[in-house]
Amino acid sequence: MKNVILKIHPADNVAVALQPLTKGTELEVDGTSLTADEDIPTGHKIALTDIAGNQDVIKYGFPIGHACRDIARGQWVNEHNLKTNLSGTLDYVFKPQGSEQVFRQEGLSFMGYRRKSGGAGIRNELWIIPTVGCVNGICQRLAGEMRRETGSEDIIAYTHNFGCSQLNGDHENTRKILRDMVLHPNAGAVLVVGLGCENNQPDAFEQFCGDYDRERVRFVTIQQIEGDELEICLPLLRELYALMQQDHREPCPLSMLKVGLKCGGSDGFSGITANPLLGVFSDWLVAQGGSVVLTEVPEMFGAESILMNRCQTEELFKKTVSLINDFKEFYLRHGEPVGENPSPGNKAGGISTLEEKSLGCIQKCGTSMVRSVLDYGEQLHSEGLSLLSAPGNDLVASTALAAAGCQIILFTTGRGTPFGTFVPTLKVSSNSTLFHNKPAWMDFDAGTLVSGTGMDAVFRSLKELVIATANGHQVRNEINGYREMSIFKTGITL
Repeated sequence: MKNVILKIHPADNVAVALQPLTKGTELEVDGTSLTADEDIPTGHKIALTDIAGNQDVIKYGFPIGHACRDIARGQWVNEHNLKTNLSGTLDYVFKPQGSEQVFRQEGLSFMGYRRKSGGAGIRNELWIIPTVGCVNGICQRLAGEMRRETGSEDIIAYTHNFGCSQLNGDHENTRKILRDMVLHPNAGAVLVVGLGCENNQPDAFEQFCGDYDRERVRFVTIQQIEGDELEICLPLLRELYALMQQDHREPCPLSMLKVGLKCGGSDGFSGITANPLLGVFSDWLVAQGGSVVLTEVPEMFGAESILMNRCQTEELFKKTVSLINDFKEFYLRHGEPVGENPSPGNKAGGISTLEEKSLGCIQKCGTSMVRSVLDYGEQLHSEGLSLLSAPGNDLVASTALAAAGCQIILFTTGRGTPFGTFVPTLKVSSNSTLFHNKPAWMDFDAGTLVSGTGMDAVFRSLKELVIATANGHQVRNEINGYREMSIFKTGITL
């Protein structure tokens, strides 16, 4: 009998197929034999015991939903016979649990660009940011002209659809994300281009940006310009670019590194390889005094109590409860169920319910205590592990992580995606097949964890790659020129 399935936790009543199982395949688990009752794809679940209808299905040691009909031992467990247990908001009790993984401080550094704000950039780019979507085309033309003139690819226009026809929360969300970009340390200089008649008035937005570097950030309102806007803006960009050429990298302690944690297009291996790997990295970086940020609040549903009980204080516990229940209420106000999350790609990869997805997702933040809880658009203000309010959508969530101050995003995936946000977006594949099939998308292969390579060796390789990226090594989304941003929208458009 060949062992080609993995039982993750002793309490589990399902295991994961490490390779495709054909009907009649003889297996072994916990010292007893098991026969696959049907063909089961890689990454999917097989029942280890008979599971009665309405009985909980257990994976990672926690319920991932309930059987919606009787499931026989050896059968394929998927979205057709497994349903979520999630419904509405819940009441929670704080039960502090702390068992952080201990790493020694290694005294390592990265070569970054120190900024007047006190932060450090891992890139030194010239960004053109529109206050309103009406000037997207002009911003893109300006970036294109400057790239042709300088030969540099580090001049980017980050376009968006907003800045006008928005009310209240959406308007503030737009202003916050754009402000966070203006102040981001990866930007060596910024030109903010406004139209003049938008809700996001350029003068008011400039005040909203607060104490920015007035030498490196310029604002221009093109309705106030007589004549051709390119003739006015290009000299400003040349001045900013010349200033950036004087910048140089210098040693920065790892305590200045802020890393965002994101997963997308997850599969049945994400919670076994890539996400636990990021968890080890997260604990290590926190031990070095650095910061990690976990978001995708809907992908905490079903696993939220684990995070709540790791909060450093009861006040943080209460903020985490609000973080979860506020997002659930957002769904319910729109008449949507809170558990309807796994995408077709997730299901094809072996994830059947939101609880299953969430229990894999939260592994990215390791075992560290939660030291802060951030609102959407809020900037990071403490070291260690923070939770950030943002949806699960890949580009919206990655933008929010970068806006919080993260200089790099570690993005795990089992299905693959080419995109990147406005900071380096380093892709970690959960399986080796994806890594080899999409070499132009993927940066790191965590799938080797199920083919014999130990966690220590894989972690060391990832650590070296992250530091190299902080030192200037370009990741795939940068090489491909795939850099975008997206702002969370919750209300009406006028």
